[in-house]
Amino acid sequence: MRRVLPVILSAAVICVGAAVPASAAVVRVTSLSALQTALSNAGPGDRIELANGSYTANAAIAITRSGTSGAPITVAAATVGGAEIKGSTGFSFAAGLHDVVLQGFALRHGGGLSVPGDAHHLRLTRNSVQLTSAGNWVTVNGNDVEVDRNTFQNRGTEGVFLQVSGPGTTIAQRTRIHRNHFYNHAFTGSNGGESIRLGYSHKQSQSARAVIELNLFEKADGDPEAISVKSSDNVIRHNTIRDSTGYVVLRHGNRNLVDGNVLLGSGVRFHGNDHRVVNNYVQNSGDRAIVFGTGSEADSGPTSTGHDRPDRVTVAFNTLIGTGQVVDNDGGAFLPKDCVLANNIVRGTAQTRLVDIASGSTVRYEGNIVFGATAGIPHGYRDVDPKLVVDAAGLSRLSAGSPAVDTAAGSYPTVTTDFDPHARTGALDVGADEFGGSVARKPLTRADVGPSAP
Repeated sequence: MRRVLPVILSAAVICVGAAVPASAAVVRVTSLSALQTALSNAGPGDRIELANGSYTANAAIAITRSGTSGAPITVAAATVGGAEIKGSTGFSFAAGLHDVVLQGFALRHGGGLSVPGDAHHLRLTRNSVQLTSAGNWVTVNGNDVEVDRNTFQNRGTEGVFLQVSGPGTTIAQRTRIHRNHFYNHAFTGSNGGESIRLGYSHKQSQSARAVIELNLFEKADGDPEAISVKSSDNVIRHNTIRDSTGYVVLRHGNRNLVDGNVLLGSGVRFHGNDHRVVNNYVQNSGDRAIVFGTGSEADSGPTSTGHDRPDRVTVAFNTLIGTGQVVDNDGGAFLPKDCVLANNIVRGTAQTRLVDIASGSTVRYEGNIVFGATAGIPHGYRDVDPKLVVDAAGLSRLSAGSPAVDTAAGSYPTVTTDFDPHARTGALDVGADEFGGSVARKPLTRADVGPSAP
């Protein structure tokens, strides 16, 4: 039987619609005191809605009650973006909290929002985050946390929009970060203004198993690292970075996958071992589309803050379009070892070589197409026009007559799709784009991400 309770409690009205389970309620409140009362009495499946308006919080709004896996507690603004939280602090999550959704708020307060290390299965969705405090704005310490369809925006001070950490020396597990808009991090220091930092140097050997996908980064200028990975066994895929100085950077850790990202004016830099950088489309990045890091040490210890030499990193099936040294390296005494540069399209107009990897590095080159200037590598490439055509979204793709079609070299069984993604079958094509198919990747726009995203 449906439960309908038109009961007034303080400023709260409790009512339930047909779609709500009989054991749950929808609680609509119009003040922070009523919101706190409702939160303190919430049960699995309840939805607590704060009326639209601007509220000033001078004490934490404590979420202490957990839902269940099938019936989470949802704490929401009445309409997305309609309830603004100002003041010295905002929401807090209790230790051990689980199965709670925080949805639709405009967070404009001081302090940060932190998921405790023993909390799990929390979701932050469709919020707009523009805090007034220093430090990291959102920190994930617990496991199985989902951060989706939020906007993180307009920061000019040191600190990270979104930090994935974990309790003690361990790393938060299985964080999923998707469909968010990271906009305008304008910190002007040389370090400490990342949009996302996944781990810390002292947690680099820990396997986080996070997925960062389908996010849009614009004006990510607070740090050379828009996405800074400092942990192991993560997936960074299908994101768009544009109009930013920040890169996707594998700063610490091992066995990370960077797959199918569209990087316009950005790029990928890596340290560490056994990464795969595949299917990425990088355009207009000057002389640094892909940067083979060099090291200050051969192999980083578990708490090292140095630069680890890249070992056994595969850079394959990317389309890299620039104007300078498109594949580059940085400075350091320990050179890349046993790496692979294979089946990439590298096109540029540099007066010097397009691929500039430090002499003494051990890199296997095969199947690349390098066109527009001196290749810069001794073998493993063809100097032929890849015959790219620009599609309606402004991305350069293979034409029917491209020499990249069906000419990839070597065996790469883990590369099963292209950047669209289409399946790669039979003889594979060179570059990020497998010719043909009905789906065409477009760079993400603001309509695809943030609180109003599908």
